[in-house]
Amino acid sequence: MEIQVILSFSVYAIINAFTPGPGNLLALNTMSIHGWKKGKKLFLGIFVGYYVIQAICAVSIFSLNQFLNPIMETLKYVGAAYILWLAIHIVRSSPTSTKSKNKLLFWFGFLLQFVNIKIYLFGITALTGYVMPYYKSFLVVFLFALAIATIGTIATLAWVAFGAVFQNVYMKHFRIFNIIMALLLGECALSMVIQ
Repeated sequence: MEIQVILSFSVYAIINAFTPGPGNLLALNTMSIHGWKKGKKLFLGIFVGYYVIQAICAVSIFSLNQFLNPIMETLKYVGAAYILWLAIHIVRSSPTSTKSKNKLLFWFGFLLQFVNIKIYLFGITALTGYVMPYYKSFLVVFLFALAIATIGTIATLAWVAFGAVFQNVYMKHFRIFNIIMALLLGECALSMVIQ
């Protein structure tokens, strides 16, 4: 693999990982509302889900290439519906809502990643565009998938840190912030369906 390809892969991975997506927006919102201590199980679910999805991408590219398109088509609509549900949940939440405090579970963050079409497309595009033309070893493809998940996890942690910095601002203006986050999630859902 040429150094230029590695640099291109790295730039693509970093930009894609740091752009807003369902996992990053949920992490930001959760940190703003609940803080690290109450949100850490949810964050861990997002991180573990990221690694599992990238492992699935590596296996899919290697063994299920002919079945990948129908699976992605179905996940696109399931993911959009889930993200819209999440957007509605964010708009309706408030810093004092006891209902939202009880939902900060590992599985909530983990399952979000299974319908997060952004990370599937991220992994598949990076692996097929930057790795597969140069390597045919499953181990190498899998290691690159883990690198993608690590970059994604670091990006989500950056969104968590951003939420921590702006937690006090959020408490004062939570309704505006929630509407903006919900609109961004709505845009994520719409862009998934119209692609």
